[in-house]
Amino acid sequence: MRASSLPSPLLSILEGAARWCLDVLLPPRCPGCGTVVEAQGRMCGRCFGDMAFIVAPLCRACGFPLPHAAAGEPLCGACAREPLPLERVRSAIRYEGVGRRLILRFKHGGRTDGLGLFAEWMVEAGRPLLAESDLIVPVPLHRRRLFVRGFNQSALLARAVAARSGVPAVVDLLRKIRPTLSQQGLSAAARRENVTPAAFAVDRRRASLVVGARVLLIDDVFTTGTTLAACARVLERAGAARVEALTLARVVRDEAHPI
Repeated sequence: MRASSLPSPLLSILEGAARWCLDVLLPPRCPGCGTVVEAQGRMCGRCFGDMAFIVAPLCRACGFPLPHAAAGEPLCGACAREPLPLERVRSAIRYEGVGRRLILRFKHGGRTDGLGLFAEWMVEAGRPLLAESDLIVPVPLHRRRLFVRGFNQSALLARAVAARSGVPAVVDLLRKIRPTLSQQGLSAAARRENVTPAAFAVDRRRASLVVGARVLLIDDVFTTGTTLAACARVLERAGAARVEALTLARVVRDEAHPI
Protein backbone atom coordinates (compact mmCIF):
# COMPACT_ATOMS: atom_id res chain seq x y z
CA MET A 1 0.00 0.00 0.00
CA ARG A 2 1.36 3.37 -0.98
CA ALA A 3 1.65 6.10 1.66
CA SER A 4 -0.68 8.32 -0.40
CA SER A 5 -3.45 5.68 -0.13
CA LEU A 6 -3.28 5.41 3.66
CA PRO A 7 -6.15 6.93 5.66
CA SER A 8 -5.34 10.48 6.68
CA PRO A 9 -5.34 9.84 10.47
CA LEU A 10 -2.98 6.87 10.06
CA LEU A 11 -0.70 8.84 7.78
CA SER A 12 -0.52 11.64 10.36
CA ILE A 13 0.38 9.14 13.08
CA LEU A 14 3.15 7.61 10.95
CA GLU A 15 4.55 11.03 10.06
CA GLY A 16 4.53 12.04 13.71
CA ALA A 17 6.30 8.84 14.69
CA ALA A 18 8.93 9.38 12.01
CA ARG A 19 9.58 12.92 13.23
CA TRP A 20 9.85 11.69 16.82
CA CYS A 21 12.39 9.00 15.85
CA LEU A 22 14.41 11.54 13.88
CA ASP A 23 14.43 14.00 16.78
CA VAL A 24 15.61 11.25 19.14
CA LEU A 25 18.42 10.16 16.83
CA LEU A 26 19.30 13.65 15.54
CA PRO A 27 17.78 16.21 17.90
CA PRO A 28 17.32 19.70 16.39
CA ARG A 29 20.03 22.08 17.45
CA CYS A 30 20.45 25.83 17.48
CA PRO A 31 22.54 26.82 14.43
CA GLY A 32 24.29 29.42 16.56
CA CYS A 33 25.60 27.38 19.49
CA GLY A 34 24.50 23.77 18.99
CA THR A 35 22.12 23.68 21.97
CA VAL A 36 19.18 21.30 21.53
CA VAL A 37 16.05 23.30 20.57
CA GLU A 38 12.38 22.44 20.16
CA ALA A 39 12.28 22.35 16.36
CA GLN A 40 14.62 22.11 13.38
CA GLY A 41 15.74 25.49 12.09
CA ARG A 42 15.02 27.34 15.34
CA MET A 43 17.46 29.26 17.55
CA CYS A 44 17.87 29.09 21.29
CA GLY A 45 16.70 32.11 23.26
CA ARG A 46 20.20 33.27 24.07
CA CYS A 47 21.45 33.28 20.47
CA PHE A 48 18.26 34.88 19.19
CA GLY A 49 18.56 37.56 21.83
CA ASP A 50 22.08 38.33 20.62
CA MET A 51 20.97 38.82 17.00
CA ALA A 52 21.37 42.40 15.75
CA PHE A 53 18.35 42.94 13.51
CA ILE A 54 18.23 46.10 11.41
CA VAL A 55 15.14 48.16 12.18
CA ALA A 56 13.82 51.62 11.31
CA PRO A 57 14.70 54.39 11.01
CA LEU A 58 16.75 53.61 7.92
CA CYS A 59 18.16 55.46 4.97
CA ARG A 60 15.29 55.37 2.50
CA ALA A 61 17.67 54.41 -0.31
CA CYS A 62 20.38 52.02 0.92
CA GLY A 63 18.77 50.90 4.18
CA PHE A 64 21.67 52.00 6.40
CA PRO A 65 20.45 52.14 10.03
CA LEU A 66 20.02 55.71 11.27
CA PRO A 67 18.97 55.35 14.93
CA HIS A 68 19.15 59.07 15.64
CA ALA A 69 17.39 60.27 12.50
CA ALA A 70 14.38 62.54 12.67
CA ALA A 71 10.94 61.34 11.68
CA GLY A 72 10.15 60.86 8.01
CA GLU A 73 12.27 59.17 5.34
CA PRO A 74 15.89 60.18 5.98
CA LEU A 75 18.76 59.84 3.53
CA CYS A 76 22.21 58.84 4.76
CA GLY A 77 25.25 60.95 3.96
CA ALA A 78 26.72 58.39 1.55
CA CYS A 79 23.55 58.27 -0.56
CA ALA A 80 23.27 62.05 -0.50
CA ARG A 81 26.80 62.31 -1.90
CA GLU A 82 26.82 59.38 -4.34
CA PRO A 83 23.62 57.32 -4.58
CA LEU A 84 23.78 53.69 -5.66
CA PRO A 85 22.13 52.67 -8.96
CA LEU A 86 19.44 50.85 -6.96
CA GLU A 87 16.18 52.42 -5.85
CA ARG A 88 16.19 50.64 -2.49
CA VAL A 89 18.37 48.19 -0.60
CA ARG A 90 17.30 46.42 2.57
CA SER A 91 19.16 44.03 4.86
CA ALA A 92 17.89 41.81 7.66
CA ILE A 93 20.73 41.82 10.20
CA ARG A 94 24.01 43.52 11.02
CA TYR A 95 27.07 41.54 10.07
CA GLU A 96 28.31 41.04 13.61
CA GLY A 97 28.16 38.68 16.57
CA VAL A 98 26.05 35.55 16.24
CA GLY A 99 24.75 36.58 12.82
CA ARG A 100 28.26 36.93 11.43
CA ARG A 101 29.21 33.47 12.73
CA LEU A 102 26.11 31.95 11.14
CA ILE A 103 26.89 33.52 7.78
CA LEU A 104 30.54 32.43 7.81
CA ARG A 105 29.51 28.86 8.64
CA PHE A 106 26.96 28.98 5.83
CA LYS A 107 29.20 30.65 3.26
CA HIS A 108 32.50 28.90 3.92
CA GLY A 109 31.46 25.82 5.88
CA GLY A 110 28.46 24.69 3.86
CA ARG A 111 26.17 24.82 6.90
CA THR A 112 22.69 25.21 5.43
CA ASP A 113 20.71 24.40 8.58
CA GLY A 114 20.04 28.09 9.13
CA LEU A 115 18.78 28.73 5.59
CA GLY A 116 15.11 28.70 6.60
CA LEU A 117 15.73 31.28 9.31
CA PHE A 118 17.76 33.45 6.97
CA ALA A 119 14.95 33.47 4.43
CA GLU A 120 12.36 34.34 7.09
CA TRP A 121 14.42 37.32 8.24
CA MET A 122 15.00 38.49 4.68
CA VAL A 123 11.34 38.25 3.73
CA GLU A 124 10.41 40.30 6.78
CA ALA A 125 13.06 42.94 6.07
CA GLY A 126 12.25 43.08 2.37
CA ARG A 127 8.47 42.81 2.45
CA PRO A 128 7.84 46.20 0.73
CA LEU A 129 10.42 45.37 -1.97
CA LEU A 130 9.10 41.86 -2.56
CA ALA A 131 5.57 43.21 -2.95
CA GLU A 132 6.74 45.27 -5.93
CA SER A 133 9.14 42.78 -7.57
CA ASP A 134 8.65 40.58 -10.62
CA LEU A 135 11.85 38.55 -10.41
CA ILE A 136 14.36 37.51 -7.78
CA VAL A 137 17.92 37.24 -9.11
CA PRO A 138 20.96 36.18 -7.06
CA VAL A 139 24.38 37.76 -7.40
CA PRO A 140 26.36 35.11 -9.33
CA LEU A 141 29.73 33.51 -8.63
CA HIS A 142 32.35 32.98 -11.29
CA ARG A 143 32.53 29.33 -12.34
CA ARG A 144 35.99 28.90 -10.77
CA ARG A 145 34.80 29.99 -7.35
CA LEU A 146 31.60 28.01 -7.76
CA PHE A 147 33.67 24.91 -8.48
CA VAL A 148 35.79 25.42 -5.36
CA ARG A 149 32.91 26.27 -3.02
CA GLY A 150 30.42 23.86 -4.51
CA PHE A 151 27.43 26.21 -4.27
CA ASN A 152 26.42 29.84 -4.63
CA GLN A 153 25.16 31.02 -1.25
CA SER A 154 23.21 33.87 -2.87
CA ALA A 155 21.39 31.40 -5.13
CA LEU A 156 20.39 29.30 -2.11
CA LEU A 157 19.08 32.42 -0.37
CA ALA A 158 17.24 33.49 -3.53
CA ARG A 159 15.46 30.15 -3.82
CA ALA A 160 14.51 30.18 -0.14
CA VAL A 161 13.18 33.75 -0.31
CA ALA A 162 11.25 32.90 -3.48
CA ALA A 163 9.64 29.88 -1.81
CA ARG A 164 8.44 32.03 1.09
CA SER A 165 7.40 35.11 -0.87
CA GLY A 166 5.90 33.71 -4.05
CA VAL A 167 8.14 35.90 -6.22
CA PRO A 168 9.86 33.68 -8.82
CA ALA A 169 13.62 33.29 -8.71
CA VAL A 170 15.74 32.95 -11.85
CA VAL A 171 19.07 31.82 -10.46
CA ASP A 172 20.91 31.64 -13.79
CA LEU A 173 19.81 34.99 -15.20
CA LEU A 174 23.02 36.78 -14.27
CA ARG A 175 26.44 35.30 -14.95
CA LYS A 176 29.84 36.33 -13.69
CA ILE A 177 32.01 36.18 -16.79
CA ARG A 178 35.26 37.52 -15.35
CA PRO A 179 36.99 36.30 -12.19
CA THR A 180 37.82 38.95 -9.62
CA LEU A 181 39.83 39.05 -6.44
CA SER A 182 38.06 38.39 -3.18
CA GLN A 183 36.59 41.61 -1.81
CA GLN A 184 37.65 40.62 1.68
CA GLY A 185 39.88 43.22 3.27
CA LEU A 186 39.76 45.64 0.33
CA SER A 187 39.03 49.34 0.77
CA ALA A 188 35.95 50.89 -0.81
CA ALA A 189 38.03 52.32 -3.65
CA ALA A 190 39.77 49.00 -4.26
CA ARG A 191 36.42 47.21 -4.28
CA ARG A 192 35.14 49.51 -7.02
CA GLU A 193 38.23 48.86 -9.13
CA ASN A 194 38.03 45.12 -8.51
CA VAL A 195 34.36 44.56 -9.36
CA THR A 196 32.90 46.47 -12.30
CA PRO A 197 29.86 45.87 -14.55
CA ALA A 198 32.21 44.26 -17.09
CA ALA A 199 32.50 41.26 -14.76
CA PHE A 200 28.81 40.38 -15.21
CA ALA A 201 26.42 39.61 -18.06
CA VAL A 202 22.79 38.65 -18.54
CA ASP A 203 22.43 35.12 -19.88
CA ARG A 204 21.19 35.38 -23.47
CA ARG A 205 18.69 32.58 -22.92
CA ARG A 206 17.07 34.62 -20.12
CA ALA A 207 17.44 38.11 -21.58
CA SER A 208 13.75 38.48 -22.46
CA LEU A 209 12.81 38.03 -18.80
CA VAL A 210 14.65 41.21 -17.84
CA VAL A 211 12.95 43.61 -20.24
CA GLY A 212 10.48 45.75 -18.32
CA ALA A 213 10.88 43.68 -15.15
CA ARG A 214 11.23 44.92 -11.59
CA VAL A 215 14.23 42.90 -10.42
CA LEU A 216 15.21 42.18 -6.83
CA LEU A 217 18.87 41.25 -6.43
CA ILE A 218 19.77 38.86 -3.60
CA ASP A 219 23.17 38.67 -1.89
CA ASP A 220 24.47 37.47 1.45
CA VAL A 221 26.32 40.56 2.75
CA PHE A 222 26.14 44.25 1.81
CA THR A 223 29.46 45.97 2.50
CA THR A 224 29.96 48.97 0.21
CA GLY A 225 27.38 48.03 -2.41
CA THR A 226 29.99 47.71 -5.17
CA THR A 227 28.92 44.25 -6.36
CA LEU A 228 25.22 45.06 -6.16
CA ALA A 229 25.80 48.29 -8.08
CA ALA A 230 27.70 46.48 -10.86
CA CYS A 231 24.93 43.89 -11.21
CA ALA A 232 22.26 46.60 -11.19
CA ARG A 233 23.91 48.49 -14.03
CA VAL A 234 24.08 45.33 -16.15
CA LEU A 235 20.39 44.60 -15.52
CA GLU A 236 19.38 48.17 -16.32
CA ARG A 237 21.30 48.04 -19.61
CA ALA A 238 19.45 44.81 -20.41
CA GLY A 239 16.12 46.61 -20.02
CA ALA A 240 15.07 46.14 -16.39
CA ALA A 241 12.45 48.68 -15.34
CA ARG A 242 13.89 48.90 -11.83
CA VAL A 243 16.52 47.15 -9.76
CA GLU A 244 16.48 46.87 -5.96
CA ALA A 245 18.38 44.61 -3.60
CA LEU A 246 17.80 42.52 -0.50
CA THR A 247 20.67 41.05 1.52
CA LEU A 248 20.84 38.84 4.56
CA ALA A 249 23.33 41.08 6.37
CA ARG A 250 24.91 44.48 6.22
CA VAL A 251 28.33 45.60 7.39
CA VAL A 252 27.68 48.71 9.44
CA ARG A 253 31.30 49.36 10.44
CA ASP A 254 33.82 48.04 7.91
CA GLU A 255 36.86 48.61 10.09
CA ALA A 256 35.39 46.69 13.00
CA HIS A 257 33.88 43.85 11.03
CA PRO A 258 35.89 43.06 7.90
CA ILE A 259 34.52 40.22 5.80
